[in-house]
Amino acid sequence: MYFAALLARTEDGWEASDTELDNVERLTDLADLAREAATDDTVVILIEQEDAWFGVVRIDGEDDPRIFVSNAALAARSSYGAMLTDELLGRDDSDEDDLDLLDLDGTEDGEPEREDEDPESAEAAETPVARGPLGDPRLLEDVGVGERELLSLDGDALGEIAEALGCSDLLEAVR
Repeated sequence: MYFAALLARTEDGWEASDTELDNVERLTDLADLAREAATDDTVVILIEQEDAWFGVVRIDGEDDPRIFVSNAALAARSSYGAMLTDELLGRDDSDEDDLDLLDLDGTEDGEPEREDEDPESAEAAETPVARGPLGDPRLLEDVGVGERELLSLDGDALGEIAEALGCSDLLEAVR
């Protein structure tokens, strides 16, 4: 299950809103959604999937979005996480054609699963990105979350980010 919140910086601080991602298929859709909600230039979108990974997308005016993903390998296995990791890795829609040949378990259609295979090595072989963070860990430095802090977040990462931004009550209200 996903949770996504949009934080827009205003003259009076931050405003938070629950963000519905059902119609978001590409990063450009997410950026457009953020720009529509913006009351000022800076919008931060926080996305998490059941404490497995979290992502931060920052949009400043018409600049390209800046992205950070806490665990690229886990994120790449989910639809919204894959959207972020694909953008960071420079993949386009033509790369998805190769993935259509694979079942959800990572085997080609009709290919039997190998029971003698080590699950850890199979997971690593299926995952086209390295484990760990990916993207710009400095994207929130100017608003109170430094690189070291962002890289060390665990557990309720979105709550800790919101606390550093001074808007944890707003984030909890939309959860």
